[in-house]
Amino acid sequence: MSSQLSRRHLLRLTAGGVAGGALAAAGPIGAPPAAADTVVPIPAAAEPDIQSALTWWPPARQVWTPLGWKGHLFRFNQFYNGTVVCEPGAVLAGPKPDVVPYQGKNFQVTVTMPNPDGSFAPFPTVDGEDLWNFDLGLRKQGWTAENDTPLLWTDFPRQEGLVLRQSVFAHVKGGQPVQTAIEPIYAWIRFAINHVDERAAPGSFSFALRLSKAFYKLNGQFNQQEGVPMVVRPGVAALDGPLRTDRIYNPSGKPLNVPIYDSAGNVRLMVSTPEHGTIALTPNSTHSGVYDLVLGLPVKVGTYVDILVPMLPQPVDEANRELALGRDGALAECEKFWQPTEATVAGIATPEPYVTDFFRRAPELAQIVAEKSTDTQLFTFLSGSYAYDVLWSTPTSMISHMFLDLLGYHDVVEQHIEIYKATQGSRTPPGPVFDGRSWPGYLATPASLQAIDWMSDHGAILEILSSHALLTNRQAFIDRWLDPIVKACDFIKQACALTNHNGVQGLVPPAVNTDEGIVTQGFGSQAWTYKGLRSAIRLLQRVNHPRAAEFDTFATGFQQTFGTAIRALAAKSATWTDQDGQPQPVLPASFTGERGSFPELVMFDTGALMSVWAGLLPADDPLMRSYVEFFRVGPNTQLFDSAHHNALDRVVLDHEQSSAEPCYSWNLFHTWQRGDRTRYLEGMYGLFAGAISQDTYISCEHRNAIYGNLFAAPLITWAARHAVIDDEIVDGDLHLLRLCPLAWVSTQTTIFDRIPTRFGPVSLRFTLSADRGTLTVTFASQWHHRPGHLVLHPPPVPGLQSVVVNGQTYGSDQPIGLAL
Repeated sequence: MSSQLSRRHLLRLTAGGVAGGALAAAGPIGAPPAAADTVVPIPAAAEPDIQSALTWWPPARQVWTPLGWKGHLFRFNQFYNGTVVCEPGAVLAGPKPDVVPYQGKNFQVTVTMPNPDGSFAPFPTVDGEDLWNFDLGLRKQGWTAENDTPLLWTDFPRQEGLVLRQSVFAHVKGGQPVQTAIEPIYAWIRFAINHVDERAAPGSFSFALRLSKAFYKLNGQFNQQEGVPMVVRPGVAALDGPLRTDRIYNPSGKPLNVPIYDSAGNVRLMVSTPEHGTIALTPNSTHSGVYDLVLGLPVKVGTYVDILVPMLPQPVDEANRELALGRDGALAECEKFWQPTEATVAGIATPEPYVTDFFRRAPELAQIVAEKSTDTQLFTFLSGSYAYDVLWSTPTSMISHMFLDLLGYHDVVEQHIEIYKATQGSRTPPGPVFDGRSWPGYLATPASLQAIDWMSDHGAILEILSSHALLTNRQAFIDRWLDPIVKACDFIKQACALTNHNGVQGLVPPAVNTDEGIVTQGFGSQAWTYKGLRSAIRLLQRVNHPRAAEFDTFATGFQQTFGTAIRALAAKSATWTDQDGQPQPVLPASFTGERGSFPELVMFDTGALMSVWAGLLPADDPLMRSYVEFFRVGPNTQLFDSAHHNALDRVVLDHEQSSAEPCYSWNLFHTWQRGDRTRYLEGMYGLFAGAISQDTYISCEHRNAIYGNLFAAPLITWAARHAVIDDEIVDGDLHLLRLCPLAWVSTQTTIFDRIPTRFGPVSLRFTLSADRGTLTVTFASQWHHRPGHLVLHPPPVPGLQSVVVNGQTYGSDQPIGLAL
């Protein structure tokens, strides 16, 4: 291809109208779109970066992070305060059949620091007291950079004059991939003296581990800024029987291995003390059934005590086998297990370490929040850990098509979506219009994993399958899944042909659309269905399937019907007054008008803003432009209180992030299409800073509540990848650096290697010269389908004069057409 582009093509690339070009083939939508905004370069000082974004909100509170093993049925959950909860059952949602035998067999190791006089605070007595009332819900944590293993540290700075560092990782017997998924799994916990004050420090230091059943619980209520808080339930803390040990007396001060047994004689945990360390196990003085394990160690940098905690009590011989391996031996096995082996995995490094670390650790967490189901022997992602240990297929589908697949974890995705092949056609769609019967092409969550079935699940699963095939071009996968994909398209046609309902004819009929459980013709079902259908059609067109044209015609009709229906709905909707004094519609979340128990959240999370992401409407459509402004500057903003807010309040865009559930910040796709660089990057960095723990990168469902999941990771990944490498903004073209943050354009090389695209994997590296005048770019590709155009957008770096791509020099004042 020539390095020169036509003037008409350049105009499309430099204006917000580029999105209109991308969507033009989808067919008419009714009213004409408004004029496009021109993308204007902005000064570097005005652009957000991760450091500025981290100041927008206080640090996340009451975070918990899962630690475990790929595919294992059980996960340890470590809280921000170092407490480790062993929960082999399920909490809040479920339980799944495969964990029913383990319900109630939980255990909690609560880290307890001493008072100034050396005593320990009494055990909690008030049922339902918020956990963060004890410590503000905050402590500093992080991952050890030198380990591939997810090894989480928590620091305890002590005014006595020392820093005690806890470090925890999980290990499975043998260090191998799971076979049964219930192999013995252990948490190796080390407490080490990490720093000693040179001015004044004690000779020894003691702390306590309180041993009990799990009494950190979610209360399930939305209370002001607390959202769904973690509370203490002391009434459930008592162990089922006494703990004992037979090896504490140690007059010599030599290191000891001390087993602690449960009432059945199995090992509940083991302690390895250091030289001159101390250990005492006593019943808690104020709460029956709870034990205090008090550990002392000399205050010398590097001194440590190790604690081995099995998920379930283990026979003595098995526990001794693991202890004999030692922490170093277990960690060595973990390092081999966690090293990336899939050749397709992307490599990402930016000048912002926080961003780089996210892309290193979040994929590990996604594979921990997953299981090999013991009833089916199939792998599956889960929606969360210690909350939502089941499967909502719609949001969890994003783990595949907007996160792991975009990072090249293709084998992992294929392993975890096989469950849907076994389930297709066996479940009943969640709406009365479907007559309570199964439909051959219907894709749904396996009954053994389901939480609440949503009608959108079918389209979400179809999106996984189709986008995976488009990205990977793996013929074996396409051959295996093509027939199920065609059947899934057939089901959409069949569903939209049903007429015995009160909704818009020709669209997905009324069904359960959200956790509210009400039957409604929701926007979420329409958006997910259309998104999955369009991706499937793109695949069928690629392979020259004989039914591609049929489904394409149907999809165009669906889009036209949707466009007509949403304009009719807008005409009769309530209105708000915009900044020009004009009335604008406030679009509900459904065509049929039913309102559930949390309508404000649903109006944003599964509402009309999804239309742009799905391809049903362009971002320049007047309805979309006015509706996104409603959440930015509309009347809700007068009622928003950032200090006392929860997800069920009226939703606003807070730094371009949903104040309800950040993972559904659909406005990001509006700013992406329109080329609104400032707001796009504000939204991306807002998600990096506000939708995940700033310490461990685990996601929240909403700020300060329901961690232990990966809900936000897909949108973060999609945004970062499309800022740099974009295969969607113009259908058939590949665009580079279109919305790349200036923070990633520096004298340190930014790396995006082996990034999957619809055209094949590409690698992009770029470095700014010391005088900021030249950007040097290297690009490589392995096309399986060549794009129509390859375009590089010089970033708006003040003073940039030239761009050197693979040795060839270009100007910096306009998009550059590169040779393919």
